[in-house]
Amino acid sequence: MGVIADNLKEIKDTLPNGVELVAVSKTKPNQDIIEAYEAGVRVFGENKIQEMAEKFNSLPKDINWHMIGHVQTNKVKYMAEFVTLIHGVDSVKLLKEINKRAKQNNRVIDCLLQVHIADEETKFGFDANEVNNLLNSEEYKLYENVRIVGLMGMATNTGNEEKVAEEFKSLKTIFDGLKENNSNIKTLSMGMSGDYKIAINNGSNMVRVGSSIFGKRNYSIN
Repeated sequence: MGVIADNLKEIKDTLPNGVELVAVSKTKPNQDIIEAYEAGVRVFGENKIQEMAEKFNSLPKDINWHMIGHVQTNKVKYMAEFVTLIHGVDSVKLLKEINKRAKQNNRVIDCLLQVHIADEETKFGFDANEVNNLLNSEEYKLYENVRIVGLMGMATNTGNEEKVAEEFKSLKTIFDGLKENNSNIKTLSMGMSGDYKIAINNGSNMVRVGSSIFGKRNYSIN
């Protein structure tokens, strides 16, 4: 096995049953993705729509592509044909655009609402009240081509593991509350390479892991 396959095996061995792994392949070349694919991965996460679309066109069609980055509304149309799950829905405006583009492609696109749980103001997302208000709104009921299936959140970028755990725990509480009244709410996406084990311990059932699989990100690629 190659390095990527070895890394994947090591990570998968640590994941409890019921936790889905999203291999974050942003900036990574197709050959790296193929190595992970041949090791059994079928779910890949990208943070730039154009790059994801190019990979969709050139890689096996049984790959499930997740959009994990911040989404600009004017670029939704480029992924509406194929994206499996959009992690970072952080505004009603974006949700409305996804619904519009999904309808044009005769699809229902699954989405996660991004909840702001970190201290950093640079991170996007709804608060708990906004999530509840959206899901109970008359406007949301009109969106027949999107399906909210869960929540996503990113913890503060800090070495304080107790703080990270508390932030993940707060999102799990919101998630549990939503599940009681909405049978579609099943996915809680939280945790990346540096904190996914903490996230799992606090209820995550989907983790987004990149550098621990593929190595450090190549920041020279825009």
